[in-house]
Amino acid sequence: MANRLSPAAAGFASLPRFARLTAAAGLLVLLPGCSKDDDTPAVTNPAQISVRQAGIYPEGIQWDEANKRFYVSSRAKGTVGTVRDDSTYTEFGKDSKLISTIGLNLDASRSRLLAAVSDNGFNPSVVNAPTKGKLAALAIFNTSTGALSSFVDLGGLADPGRNPNHFANDIAVDKDGNAYITDSMSPIIYKVDLQGKATVFLENSQLSGGSGFGLNGIVYHPDGYLLTAKTSDGTLYKVPVGNPLGFTTVAKTQSLVGADGLLLFDNNTLLVVAGSQGTVFRMASTDAWASTTATGSFATGAVSPTTITKRGSDAYVLYPYSATAPRFRIVKAAF
Repeated sequence: MANRLSPAAAGFASLPRFARLTAAAGLLVLLPGCSKDDDTPAVTNPAQISVRQAGIYPEGIQWDEANKRFYVSSRAKGTVGTVRDDSTYTEFGKDSKLISTIGLNLDASRSRLLAAVSDNGFNPSVVNAPTKGKLAALAIFNTSTGALSSFVDLGGLADPGRNPNHFANDIAVDKDGNAYITDSMSPIIYKVDLQGKATVFLENSQLSGGSGFGLNGIVYHPDGYLLTAKTSDGTLYKVPVGNPLGFTTVAKTQSLVGADGLLLFDNNTLLVVAGSQGTVFRMASTDAWASTTATGSFATGAVSPTTITKRGSDAYVLYPYSATAPRFRIVKAAF
């Protein structure tokens, strides 16, 4: 049986040779996989996200790359919510024990979201509770379901004679899944292992903030130590996880008074949110954090900036404004 050309093929074959070559070249350009990458618009992260949600008063923030959303805590409601680039806020997790959620840490590889829990009187639904100024706890959520999988008391580990007041503030997680939590009202760093066992990891009077806030932000360095800052005077400490009593003060010339959230952007770069200064400082080290120098800064203004998170090659800082503000913002830091 003779092969017959389709009408389209027949029409193509009847074209002059030059026209056939030109048409074939055009066809190749249109074939899947042959498009020019130069024509694909670059995806850029938003400069800022304004979230019109009153009464959230967030403190902690974490970027969730897998689900393209931010997690934010709430001092005023004790919940954890999510924020997308279109400003949509969705409640993610809550429990009656969570009076105020403070710092957050997303342990994505273990499907955990860790939240520091405290009570410093910001939640209007909880008045004159015995937990005020006493509560320090770690809440752990399942990121797949939003369920509260664990609630670990921390303040009860301390000697009430030496340290009667507590405020669990921020969290770092090491490579083995151990969580380290700062207490801003007692000179303590707690440790909670993967089995939920809580211990006092480090207690030392040098970590005290006196009449103000002591330790605040904390991060884990993959070389096996923690970096943590004191709000009251801006002292930055290096704490080996294998020998916490061997902690040292990081030498610096830049004042970090008001230090709040920390972000280890890379092994040699630390971003420090100094809330009372209305500034995010970029600090660098070339000697394994024996010392550090400022290499840039980002002015936030009087917006009460708290914490900061990494999103790709960008860093985003949280602007909670005041407890009664009708909105909060998430802003890309530019150095």
